[in-house]
Amino acid sequence: MRVRNIIISIFVVGWLVVFHYESTRHFYWEPLLGRPLPKMKFLFPPAGWIMFFNVDDSYGYTEVYGVKDGHPQMIDPHQILQTRAIGYDNINRNALVTVLSRDVSGPFCLFLHRKFPYFDSFLVTYVNYPSLTKRPFERLQAVAYECK
Repeated sequence: MRVRNIIISIFVVGWLVVFHYESTRHFYWEPLLGRPLPKMKFLFPPAGWIMFFNVDDSYGYTEVYGVKDGHPQMIDPHQILQTRAIGYDNINRNALVTVLSRDVSGPFCLFLHRKFPYFDSFLVTYVNYPSLTKRPFERLQAVAYECK
């Protein structure tokens, strides 16, 4: 049993080393060393771990503004969705984008008014970067709905 566990542990450590090498080889190690490095021909996709995500050239997220006396003020998204779990950040995982739907606008507006009573109303906006590679500074923003 002990020999089997040692063999499995060696395999896992070796696999992790090769996996991380292959995941960082093209974008990190080759530019750092200034030369092409050998590719490991195992079960690794060309893009490494990123293959599990749908990577698009555009990017979007939600911003919420509190309006007081006609002046909008952006509310920190970490104040809206507070998470007490260690190592988990809803904002970086774009969880706030779920409030853009008209189906949740009513409950979300009630939540905002209860959580931030200082503000008179709220603006829920969508920010979109249509092409991060071709036009990285083009930023489009539109109001999705207003909570009065």
